[in-house]
Amino acid sequence: MEPTPQVSNGDGDHERYAHYVQKDKIMASALEGTPVVALCGKVWVPGRDPKKYPVCPMCKEIYESMGAGGDKDKGKGGKGGKDNK
Repeated sequence: MEPTPQVSNGDGDHERYAHYVQKDKIMASALEGTPVVALCGKVWVPGRDPKKYPVCPMCKEIYESMGAGGDKDKGKGGKGGKDNK
């Protein structure tokens, strides 16, 4: 599953960023109000629009090191090549 950025609601540097979280975890959190865990380890219940914040550098680095992001994958596979269920 491909993580998507979400914004945390708490104190500290993590609040300045949108964080990467698995899509299915975001849906569960929205329905049940349960906390999510970002790739960088931040735990919170999402509640703000992640598009208004820059992506957490630590989450981005981890995501790219997983081979799931970055320029090297552009044009390969695309959305049709992944199971988005």
